[in-house]
Amino acid sequence: MKHLARLALPAAILISTTAMAQENRIDRTRPDAPELAAFGDTKIGVRTVELSNPGQIDIVNVGEEGELPRYDRPLTVEVWYPAAADAEAPEGPAYRVFLRDGKTEVDIHGRAIRDAAPASVDAPMPLVLISHGYPGNRFLLSHLAENLATKGYVVASIDHTDSTYNDQTKFGSTLVNRTLDQLFVLNEMERMSGSADSFLNGVADTSNVGLIGYSMGGYGAVITSGGGVTQASTELSWGAPRGTLEVHLAGSDSHEALMDDRIKATIAIAPWGMRTGFWDADGLAGVRKPIMYVAGSVDDVSGYEKGVKAMYEASVNTERYLLTFENANHNAAAPMPAPSESWEPVDNLDFVPFEHYADAVWDTLRMNNIMQHFATAFLGKHVKGDAGMDAYLDLIENAGDGVYAVNEDGTEKPEHTYWKGFASRSAKGLSLMHGEPQ
Repeated sequence: MKHLARLALPAAILISTTAMAQENRIDRTRPDAPELAAFGDTKIGVRTVELSNPGQIDIVNVGEEGELPRYDRPLTVEVWYPAAADAEAPEGPAYRVFLRDGKTEVDIHGRAIRDAAPASVDAPMPLVLISHGYPGNRFLLSHLAENLATKGYVVASIDHTDSTYNDQTKFGSTLVNRTLDQLFVLNEMERMSGSADSFLNGVADTSNVGLIGYSMGGYGAVITSGGGVTQASTELSWGAPRGTLEVHLAGSDSHEALMDDRIKATIAIAPWGMRTGFWDADGLAGVRKPIMYVAGSVDDVSGYEKGVKAMYEASVNTERYLLTFENANHNAAAPMPAPSESWEPVDNLDFVPFEHYADAVWDTLRMNNIMQHFATAFLGKHVKGDAGMDAYLDLIENAGDGVYAVNEDGTEKPEHTYWKGFASRSAKGLSLMHGEPQ
């Protein structure tokens, strides 16, 4: 009987784990997660906001000649915020999202309470903007959005029109509009935070803003942070039509006019464009916000040595970091865990949707937890001004070279060089480079 009981235990664990996976949870923390990955104690709400940016160039419908067409550009934004202490979650999931195929809708589950009453706060909370890849949607980094919201941030994640799973059109729109969308949403969050009719009234501090972008969102975030694109990139036949990308040209008055002092720090995860000629040393020297680049060392979309790492090395005029996941590909650290429904093939993609969220080497949840840890430290330092976060960033470059040496009471021995916040044996396969402005 004892033997049978021992056999039954793994089965119970398997059933429990499978049930959890079927719930498509975005708010889990592994037992080996680094210290700052943990969710905070703040109860959070989430609401969907529909915005419209008037008079924008309609990149998708630009013709070969004639006046550039304009339209009111629609943007859907998901906003996480502190919820009232007595807010209670209704039955059912907080999120209904499209998968990568653009057709299948699934439920995902987190901690936010849909349409909860906002909390009364003593002081407004810093704002974080999140910008997805091409294609993507506003929920792709919802795990990180929820995590930061529980730690005293208001978080706004953007559905970029022409660039979502169910609205994927010409790439030129993404090239031109990423930064413009980010800044417009920032302005709208500021308007709402000052409006007595808004749930954000007095809640969001839009003078202290962090910006997080993944892939094409990272491309846009680099532009927003001061990196101007090359002249050659504005002339590509497959890029933005008729010079419309010149608004972001390095050294131009139009690009300089987009710089915004409200944005204090940027996290660019697998930012695209270096290998395809959108960046050069002169353009990246314009980056003026403290920036953390994040990459997989075998990224075959944005590139690593001649891609993200080269961008880090060229951003010489600001404090910069490069967090690398060894042997991870383009999905390093950003996408939420693959919903269980994405494991099945679909008829309109030549790959299983699961591949859009997952990595062949790293566990997605593990990477998510590490990203939560470093985002907490980096934004805490540069957006909240918390000097206590320095110790989580001032690290030996290669985690594998760290020595774990502590006394029985947990105090560190003089020879201890292990990454702060990581338990023994848990900081493998990572490196963190750091550069100061020249």
